[in-house]
Amino acid sequence: MMVETSTEADTRIAAAEAEALLQDLVRIPSLSGAESEASDFLKDWMAGHGFQAQVDESGSAVGQRGTGQIEIVLLGHIDTFPGEVPVRIEGRRLFGRGSVDAKGALAAFALAAASITPLPGVKLVVIGATEEEAASSRGARHARDRYHPSACVIGEPSGWDRLTLGYKGRLNVAWSWSGALAHSAGPTRSPAEVAVDTWRSIEDCASAFNRDREDVFQQLSATLLSVQSSVDGVMGRSELEVNLRLPPGLNPLELEGLLRARILLGETGFSGHEEAFQASNNNPLTRAMRSAIRANAGQPRHVHKTGTSDMNVVGPIWKCPIVAYGPGDSRLDHTPDEHVNLDEYLLSIQVLQTALETLMAELTSAS
Repeated sequence: MMVETSTEADTRIAAAEAEALLQDLVRIPSLSGAESEASDFLKDWMAGHGFQAQVDESGSAVGQRGTGQIEIVLLGHIDTFPGEVPVRIEGRRLFGRGSVDAKGALAAFALAAASITPLPGVKLVVIGATEEEAASSRGARHARDRYHPSACVIGEPSGWDRLTLGYKGRLNVAWSWSGALAHSAGPTRSPAEVAVDTWRSIEDCASAFNRDREDVFQQLSATLLSVQSSVDGVMGRSELEVNLRLPPGLNPLELEGLLRARILLGETGFSGHEEAFQASNNNPLTRAMRSAIRANAGQPRHVHKTGTSDMNVVGPIWKCPIVAYGPGDSRLDHTPDEHVNLDEYLLSIQVLQTALETLMAELTSAS
């Protein structure tokens, strides 16, 4: 099987090379904040495949092909969630941390951009961004202030025949309490009970907000990440970590105010403020992507995700046509069973090649 292009045969990239790139990239550990080896590897690969390539100030691998005012950014992320998943191939499934989230999409971006010829006036930019899995989103924030794309594809698993058009927002809560102990037979709440009371107050806030909201994407969701309590004979202490996913229209600072009014004990800190983002489903990019999926015998679908991505970071600033796309099942993100189907991965490259050629033609004809 060949990863097809519309250029001459000598620019085609064989499926074996495409699979080797992904395997090599997955084999390089790249936890958030420790991506340098993987970034250097991808930079070198792109430099050897027709890109002007560098590792930028944020540590992201960046490759550029073509020049001009029409800028198409393919923004993936090169960092991974913690946890080791032994890299192996079983049949046509590649296992390994990052195979789905989201080195599969990033490798597909690099291969698709390497396999086509940018039209005059078009610049293709592939970015393997750092720290997407951390609240910092360092690479995306760096790119956000340096590029002004006419269209952007975010590298996240959607399935080869689906386009992600929106992500929920985010707010992280870190709460702690300490106080004097009392006899367990008395009325004073124990440290563990104080923590439970606080978690229930957060749940109640979400439940009140979600009243009459049946669509999950429009709901406020709360996840208790960790809870701890301890006593030393005189004093007690309890801690909570909570992650909140926000629907469109709910500002993180507004939610912070609601929670501060409900959480009456202890100290509460907030971080990771990110608003939800929804993209349009009718523009040159989405039309090109849907057409490319159909050209490969797929039935395109639109989805919205309950997590966050770098779309939340760059979408509100760039205000350009934007989708998230990439091979793999997002339900495998962060799991010990993380793997991507290599045939789906190859299909996603073909979709991107076709879509980019269609998109370049439409953007240049309109300029």
